[in-house]
Amino acid sequence: MNILGLSGALGHDASAALLVDGKTIAAAEEERFIRDKHAKNKMASEATKFCLDYANLKPADIDIVAIPHAPFPFTYAGRWHYAKRYWYAPDRAFDAIFNGNRRHKRYLKQIKAMLLELGFDLNKTQIKPVEHHLAHASSAYHLSGFKEKTAIIGIDGKGEYATTFFGIGENGKITKLKEFYDPDSLGGVYGALTQYLGFEMLDGEFKVMGMAPYGDKTKHDLSRLIKHDEKGFEVNTKLINTIGLRRYKKDGVGYYFSKKLLDWLGPKREGDEIDDPYIHYAASIQGLLEDVTLELIEHYLGDTIRETGKVCFAGGVALNVKLNQKIIAMPGVKELFVQPAAGDNGSSLGAATYVANALGEKVEPMQDVYLGPKFSNEECAQACQQHEAKPQFEIVANPVEKAAEILAAGNPIAWFQGRMEFGPRALGNRSIIGDPSVSEIADTINLQIKFRERWRPFCPSMAEHIAPEILQTNHPSPYMTFAFEVAEQWKNRIPEVVHEDGTARTQIVTPKSNPRYHELLKAMEAKNGNAVLLNTSMNRRGEPMVCTPTDALNMFFACDLQYLMMEDVLVKK
Repeated sequence: MNILGLSGALGHDASAALLVDGKTIAAAEEERFIRDKHAKNKMASEATKFCLDYANLKPADIDIVAIPHAPFPFTYAGRWHYAKRYWYAPDRAFDAIFNGNRRHKRYLKQIKAMLLELGFDLNKTQIKPVEHHLAHASSAYHLSGFKEKTAIIGIDGKGEYATTFFGIGENGKITKLKEFYDPDSLGGVYGALTQYLGFEMLDGEFKVMGMAPYGDKTKHDLSRLIKHDEKGFEVNTKLINTIGLRRYKKDGVGYYFSKKLLDWLGPKREGDEIDDPYIHYAASIQGLLEDVTLELIEHYLGDTIRETGKVCFAGGVALNVKLNQKIIAMPGVKELFVQPAAGDNGSSLGAATYVANALGEKVEPMQDVYLGPKFSNEECAQACQQHEAKPQFEIVANPVEKAAEILAAGNPIAWFQGRMEFGPRALGNRSIIGDPSVSEIADTINLQIKFRERWRPFCPSMAEHIAPEILQTNHPSPYMTFAFEVAEQWKNRIPEVVHEDGTARTQIVTPKSNPRYHELLKAMEAKNGNAVLLNTSMNRRGEPMVCTPTDALNMFFACDLQYLMMEDVLVKK
């Protein structure tokens, strides 16, 4: 059966994913094709075209279109909770009760219009809605490969109404244990503080996470934002997760916090530098997220975790690697699987896998996230020939050895290989890489190539044989979704990828997961003794990750990079 999953219901991160007989064939975010980060208020039209073309399918070959957004009955608890908690905005409250499926109806209309434009016959193609948090849960559980009873966590800003999900996966079936509803949203609180700290909500949360280790969480107590115990939590909507007239507004922009938050904490942060008190606010909100989440996990899933040790996590908050580090450290946890496309981009894949499983198909575990387009040497060379910058290029006989020479000489290089990654992490196919033993290479990449804040940390990719020694654990980490403590003897060997708190967000590379990238790591080990590379996504600040050779060339000539390796094609300035 051919199942197409589509996301974009919430106005951001539209994507498409294709399952054929339970196997994930292709998946990609719309932003990569239209060059508009997060593809706000767009449908996944170009991503859908790619998935069909890659699988050599036509619209008529698709049996079901699965979407991660569902309608709810009048009696649904989430609608009434929303109305009760947002009593101070009566228009929104009444809308939730009497027109609670408005967003779903609008989204369904947009999906149908897109499908018709692409040539789908809606009389023959079923559209199956899946609850947003069940889609997130499926994207983690059904693709984890876990056979045992599994604890499932889903935390994001908001789906239809639910914000936080705890459930059990067993024998392919997902059972809800507990949900929390908007405005009681951990992701929402973290997102609102992201805005207060000067970053864009739904994009800058990882910057707050990166800022937190520079601060001291004990210097500012933010606990009044969330009242909580082991059974639940309630957000203080006088300060945060606000709507309507309670929102702070400036220069025509409405924020998800109130003027009272500014009266309490001081003015909103501006600029690129990090300083007191904002670094301490970042540390405090990170600590609050961890405390509340771990308390809830223990209450709702603790027994299951101690029974089997298997845990799955999805939703935007699942990309918080410091939280994930704390979950792995919980008593009884043997393995945590985080869906690498944990945000709403991955909900297309989750909707498709949920429907496939419900129809009795065996969903194959996720093997890797190299699910996007790929390009041949001929296509890369042709892009060079046609580019307005008229680049110098050559096809090299041994691209791995040549790249290792460039890296060992202290130069970063753009590394464009194979199929594009699905999700927000560059995992060696659309990456900018460097030797992490070279002093100040992180500053060079931040300031002259990425054009981003100079304090932003970078992540290491490392070969599997050396990872246990560096990370002091055997826990799998193929997708850069976890932070681990770096062994003391390695901190001075790879200082450019060790964060302020002594941790690193790591990708472990095997010959099976990415053969050429693994070969490059081994080549670096032969040159400097370290099978480790600094790895960051191939994009500049504010741009989506590159997709095509032309995208790569455009970025290359708009920054200070000197080397670009596209398959076997080496471009030099």
